[in-house]
Amino acid sequence: MGATRATGTGRSTDSGSARAGGRKAAAELLEVAGHEVRLSSPDRVIFPQRGFTKADVFHYYLAVGEGIMRALRDRPTTLQRFPDGIEGEAFFQKRVPARGVPPWLATTTISFPSGRSADELCPVDLAHVAWAAQMGTVVFHPWPVRSADVDRPDELRIDLDPQPGTDFADAVTAAGEVRAILDELGATGWPKTSGGRGVHVYLRIAPRWTFTEVRRATIALAREVERRRPDLVTTAWWKEERGERVFVDYNQMARDRTIACAYSLRATARATVSTPVDWAELPDVDPDDFDLRTVPARLAERGDPHSGIDDAPWDITELLEWADRDDTDGRGDLPYPPDHPKMPGEPKRVQPSRARPSTS
Repeated sequence: MGATRATGTGRSTDSGSARAGGRKAAAELLEVAGHEVRLSSPDRVIFPQRGFTKADVFHYYLAVGEGIMRALRDRPTTLQRFPDGIEGEAFFQKRVPARGVPPWLATTTISFPSGRSADELCPVDLAHVAWAAQMGTVVFHPWPVRSADVDRPDELRIDLDPQPGTDFADAVTAAGEVRAILDELGATGWPKTSGGRGVHVYLRIAPRWTFTEVRRATIALAREVERRRPDLVTTAWWKEERGERVFVDYNQMARDRTIACAYSLRATARATVSTPVDWAELPDVDPDDFDLRTVPARLAERGDPHSGIDDAPWDITELLEWADRDDTDGRGDLPYPPDHPKMPGEPKRVQPSRARPSTS
């Protein structure tokens, strides 16, 4: 990863946040991937319960550079920023300002379901991650596409979200069911913790299909898991229908829906990290053990469990055939997120308990 080398020494440039005794910590200029990145207000507290500062966040991302660049490289990325720490105001930044940014900062134009577009940060090296950390970014939310083709995903994401009454162990069990189906299909899934109670499983796919098609394939896979374990897993979009089961959030494959990437910090009191794991260790891990302090050492000692994720993109044709089968059986599309326009073949977006009976 020579292109993403970061030096640990920087030179002071001006004053930042307050130190003990009322003095302010000096800002620094650091060389990251051949670019100068400014770190100001280094001792501003970002995670109050742990005492982690902006400098801790900044240097965390340098320490996990190999892993996070595998997750972010060439992907349009939404930034979840907390300029005053995770207990302060937060916002999602989708547009990189036209002015006031380094000339080397790479962006990619993406379009939203509304038809509007934006130039979004597109990391090509670790300096882009460092710049975002300097801007108060805690969480990185990349799109499942690359800049070469922003309309065709190369990553299928399965988000296993425990509902009330279920927990991380249930999500792990559901992930095992996903893995079994993927094994039957000859596909490789790459699991990671969400940084909370959930589990994510990623598949690298060939960038041949649209968002609509990849979402359709994801629904087909989710329904197969649900068929095998209806006691454990649900695809019900409406919370009132989910029960105490793990929800497969198929809409994470809808356009402009993103998931915190591998090695991204989460805005939790413990400063947890969405951490890649291998299948053998997944049943035994505690997601709270993966945090800002522990993950860099884990990556340095063990390497990245997702190091092979780009090796063999998979063909989703069989999943699309499953979707055709479901259509024939009367199980068509499922509701989209509320910010999407009404889609062809989509059922009514009405909470079942509020739906009016048909008069036809």
